[in-house]
Amino acid sequence: MVIEIWEDEPRAGTYLIAQGFGREHEMIKKMVKKYESDFEDFGTLKVRKLRSTGGRAANEILLNEDQTMFLGTLLRNSGKVVKFKKDIISAFKKCRKSLTAIEKHKTTESYQITRDIGKLVRLQTTDAMQTFVKYAESQGSQNANMYYANITRMVNGMMFIVEGKFKNLREVMSVKQLMTVSSAEQIVERGLLDGMSRKKYYKDIYKDIKAKIMLFADLHGKTEVIEQAMLAE
Repeated sequence: MVIEIWEDEPRAGTYLIAQGFGREHEMIKKMVKKYESDFEDFGTLKVRKLRSTGGRAANEILLNEDQTMFLGTLLRNSGKVVKFKKDIISAFKKCRKSLTAIEKHKTTESYQITRDIGKLVRLQTTDAMQTFVKYAESQGSQNANMYYANITRMVNGMMFIVEGKFKNLREVMSVKQLMTVSSAEQIVERGLLDGMSRKKYYKDIYKDIKAKIMLFADLHGKTEVIEQAMLAE
């Protein structure tokens, strides 16, 4: 997928752009660097690491729609380039429609009620995590604060397929997904409190929770964020 939502904005990565235009990735990045100030007239350039497939890790530049169109003007036209320019325009249009559909979805009563309930569940889970952090520290953990992010990342990673990056993942979830993640967090909360009440070693508590979430995810299946059904509302 050439276009993805990155921090709630449609962006195109230079790696796939280079493939679409039939150019070397390094050549595209050098072009962006050469005209960096011109690109930044259209917004801030963002960089992320590419997934390593062996060898040295590389970065790519994420371009917004205007920056991508500007890049297209710097490349000499050919049949392949012209076709990809048209595809890029269509992809950005589709992504913008998705964002509009998400905003509409968030105004529905069912979403707002489910989201409010989810916030209460999240608060209870966070309270349990805070207690667990102190519990882990009392048992010698030097990085107990990492469990906040680790547990959230574990739940999201097991339950959802996420393309792109979102400031708040729950803002783009369907009602069903919000209900599912709330159920998973209740499992986390109960697992933390039960493990601590039994005086279990903090690492074993985390392992137990991970196993329970894995089983829960297997039963419910892994769903894609953003769901197509939500876009069709």
